[in-house]
Amino acid sequence: QRYLDAKNSDMTNVVVQWQKVAPTTDDGLFMRMLIQPVNSQTKNGSKTVRITIIAMYLGNGDQLVSLLGKEFPILGLKKENVTELSWIDSVQWWDTRGNLTKPEVLLEREPNKAGFLMRKSDYVQQEITKQGLESIWKKVSELGKAGLVFNPYGGRMSQVPSTETPFPHRAGNLFKIQYFINWNEPGADLDKNYTNPRSAFLNYRDIDIGVNHWGANSYQEGKAYGIRYFNDNFDRLVKVKTAVDPEYFFRNEQSVPPLTSMA
Repeated sequence: QRYLDAKNSDMTNVVVQWQKVAPTTDDGLFMRMLIQPVNSQTKNGSKTVRITIIAMYLGNGDQLVSLLGKEFPILGLKKENVTELSWIDSVQWWDTRGNLTKPEVLLEREPNKAGFLMRKSDYVQQEITKQGLESIWKKVSELGKAGLVFNPYGGRMSQVPSTETPFPHRAGNLFKIQYFINWNEPGADLDKNYTNPRSAFLNYRDIDIGVNHWGANSYQEGKAYGIRYFNDNFDRLVKVKTAVDPEYFFRNEQSVPPLTSMA
């Protein structure tokens, strides 16, 4: 972790270097970065920014320390920062953020528990400059509620052609940004004033970028969000939908429309 307001803070330099290393490092290493507003350590009543790097490596701790000592020395990773786990324990670790008990906890469900949140996404194809990062720190501190997650791409993600599957965000993307905000009580106040992304991750289902009303303009409505989710693959998916479901029987508010819906 790094704090922006810490004495002699190197937080911004760590993020600058992370952008170079995370998308290009060993294929067995995934390094996610969380950017969050937190209470200032030096000024009461103020907010600052904290970054946290959470990683998973397919190897042992000594190998990881050696790898990042060469590629990412500013991070200062030590063996005591590493926890070696079996695969199933690593799944639980990601689910519970380190609160390891037994794998059976993954079967537990709380259907009556509600969490209120918003998630939006976008993709970064050029490294964010130091000046750009400092602007982000300022905005995160000012808002005091919203955060970001940087998920690196590269590796196997970039080796699969963008036309091979419907998911197109592959080579050329350094990392995905997740914008997030959580709140404890129901209400719509906190999900306002967000801009729409250039591209988007389908699994987040961002209805701000468009919904389909399944009428005469269904194709155009679908294209508004479909291009962001699927890029140039959208029209290929429309052709498939037209062939297998021309009556648009299977649909939701952001489904791929058939060409027949243009009639």
